[in-house]
Amino acid sequence: MVGHFQEFEDEYLEMMYEFHEAEPGGIVRTGDLASKLDVSPASATEMVQRLATRGYLEYIPYKGARLTEIGLSHGQKMKRRHRLAEVLLSILPYEGNDHETACRLEHAIDDDMEVALSRLITVDTKDPSGREIPEPTPDIAARLSTRSSLISLLDLEENRPATVTAMFMPAEETSAMEQGGFGVGAQIVRTGKDSFSSNGQTAQLSETWMKGVFVDISNDIV
Repeated sequence: MVGHFQEFEDEYLEMMYEFHEAEPGGIVRTGDLASKLDVSPASATEMVQRLATRGYLEYIPYKGARLTEIGLSHGQKMKRRHRLAEVLLSILPYEGNDHETACRLEHAIDDDMEVALSRLITVDTKDPSGREIPEPTPDIAARLSTRSSLISLLDLEENRPATVTAMFMPAEETSAMEQGGFGVGAQIVRTGKDSFSSNGQTAQLSETWMKGVFVDISNDIV
């Protein structure tokens, strides 16, 4: 029951963050919040007051509420995790409802998973609906500032060997990579801007493909 209640808190703060994106610092009427979350106005008011007592919201009777500093941070984190989950689902051969599944996944994403998913994207990546992905909170940003041994082919330096560890691509493209000798486990070297070699095989890859293939450089020999 505690976990279920925590998810409800997350949903409210995440929705408050959506209102914040549209009007930073604005007051959100509980009726508007209730409508967006498909709950009764009474339920929305009760939860808003509960979150206000915990310091996540500033509640203004008869007007509405707005995010406090810690509420903004939490709402931003949840919205970021939701949109990261949607990005992940968009590059997997997933045929379900991306949005509904992302709503479930966001509550299971911890800091370690957020860091891992963050390394799949670039600073200009948007979610499948074209919306900006919120900036990481300072604790996550600090971890992302350190170099990872897992990088995309797009970031692999020329003449540096690496091992293919993951491919986030449609099944047809993954199969083509495997047939060409560039599947998971293959030793690969970048030989030019868009050219690579592996066990005597060579290939030219588009930027989209390079973004979807991840390699480990921790055991390379330079």
